Amino acid sequence: MKNKTIVIILSVIFMVVIVSFGIRYIFQALTENALTPIRETNNFLRTQVAQVLHPTPTVIADPVTIINDVRSLARLETIQYSVEKIITAETGQESFAKLLGDRILFVAHGVVIAGIDLNQLEISDMELRDGILTMQLPEAEIFIATLDNDKSYIYERDTGLLKKADKDLETVARQSAEDAIEEAALEDGILELARFNAEVFLERLLNDLGFSEVLFE
Repeated sequence: MKNKTIVIILSVIFMVVIVSFGIRYIFQALTENALTPIRETNNFLRTQVAQVLHPTPTVIADPVTIINDVRSLARLETIQYSVEKIITAETGQESFAKLLGDRILFVAHGVVIAGIDLNQLEISDMELRDGILTMQLPEAEIFIATLDNDKSYIYERDTGLLKKADKDLETVARQSAEDAIEEAALEDGILELARFNAEVFLERLLNDLGFSEVLFE
């Protein structure tokens, strides 16, 4: 009898535990279902507020295209430089710089491409004598000197307390950066390397065409 009573008590306790867990599970499920619309509404409101405070720029290209000039090119690009320069553009940096100054520290990444323009090569610039082909190549020149906008950026900007940021200062910095990148490539001898590479390339090409000896002047 005693054992039977203990079994009944344990069974009742077991049933109470199961019912308690069941009620708790149902309550949690109902709570989650009830809170889901509220959470979704909060997320929606946060998204809307973020779009108002930080709107995504809309870029619309005019469907009208005007082609001003079309030219055929015969440029032999023989060398490319990747250059990085630090450019400082500033105004009002005298006595009241903290109040009226405006300063940009611009990190510029650029590309300079040089080579030979074969359009300038004339028949008279080539002469075949005793099996030797003599060529007078045009001068090497820079074809492209431009910024890589994906890698270039403003590292720091310091505007005075009483000064409104100059919207043209970044443009000035970018233009100066392009000039500085080209100048750096010239100082490093890009034209000489472009000329040398052009001669190597053309010599191999002419050798394959049957000219065993080529002389460049």
